[in-house]
Amino acid sequence: MLHAAGRVARGSVAVVATFDHGTGPAATRAAGLVARVAAALGFRVVIGRAPGQGFTEAEWRAMRLEFLSDVARRTDAVVATAHTRDDQVETVLMRVLRNAGARGLAGLYAPGTGLRPLLDVSRAAVAEYVEAIGASWVEDPTNASPRFMRNRVRRDLLPALSRAHPGFEGEILALARHAADWRGRLEGVVAALIHVELRSGGIAIPAGSLAGLSADELAVVWPALAARAGARTDWRGTERAVAFTKGGRAGSRIQLSGGWEIARTRDAFELRCGAVQVEPGELPLRSGLVFDRWTFTSLANLPPSADAWSASLPVDAPLTVRRWRSGDRMRAGAGPRRVKRYLSDAKVGGALRARWPVVLAGHEIVWIPGIRRGPSATERPGRPGVLFRCELNDR
Repeated sequence: MLHAAGRVARGSVAVVATFDHGTGPAATRAAGLVARVAAALGFRVVIGRAPGQGFTEAEWRAMRLEFLSDVARRTDAVVATAHTRDDQVETVLMRVLRNAGARGLAGLYAPGTGLRPLLDVSRAAVAEYVEAIGASWVEDPTNASPRFMRNRVRRDLLPALSRAHPGFEGEILALARHAADWRGRLEGVVAALIHVELRSGGIAIPAGSLAGLSADELAVVWPALAARAGARTDWRGTERAVAFTKGGRAGSRIQLSGGWEIARTRDAFELRCGAVQVEPGELPLRSGLVFDRWTFTSLANLPPSADAWSASLPVDAPLTVRRWRSGDRMRAGAGPRRVKRYLSDAKVGGALRARWPVVLAGHEIVWIPGIRRGPSATERPGRPGVLFRCELNDR
């Protein structure tokens, strides 16, 4: 896809983003190859790296998606990926095996913010194109490991099903298209009938708009509502949401996967991203991120009296947030200085100091929210940046 874009859609490429999943030398070589080819074609390149080695396909996919989405937000672009028709067949079959509903069976045909220009092209056709233009690639050895379900589906189950029923793949794709159409029509109906108020970090749904729905109807409606907030629900989360809608009292809440929760107020159900536990490490910076007692929100413009609670962050490296660590330094003024000294000068002490966040661009600390901005987080004419505001919540 990179080579093809360089030939026919050069002006449409804002940046080339590649992600090293941390699975070994092959992943690192692959990211390096993409960076070299993109640079040779004249494209700007951003490389992301996993903060630690994941162990499941879902973990790798989530880290990659978060990185790509972050780059897209910071460059005002749309993510385009090279998923093929074979990827769609595998995805839908895996969801059939997991007893997914109609929403999940849409697979990669589901409407979203990304582009998949090769989705109707077979993997074999892509391989032929690569051979024809003499392009290089790196084959990750994990693609052959039977440890991962997708590999077993690709290498064993799909060939067996296709031999037993030659039209199987076409029928799977037709099913997915019907599911995508159903999903689109459902979301249109839900948007027309149920008012959703967008709030920082989530949405609010009037309780009265859900009061007359049956459990079966709520099981169809809640995933569509969750999608409005950017949340994904599995069948367990949907069942919990349905039960909570029927019996939850004002002031109560339930936890969903991915850090999301539903809270019941007197008049509404609020679906929001709950407070994040910060111990595991760095989190991608995004608007609405709640990090312990701090909330980060993107801005269109910096206020005239912008203080250290606002920053213009660079767009050429992944932005992440984590708790500061002993020995951390931030470059400012004459040279690097310990973050601990900045916090001490600001008279931040006790337990709050130990929990204070820092914002990194790549591996460099560029902003201590509310305390100090580094040179890379200061707005300057002619330098592109993404604007963020941080708030310390009193709780």
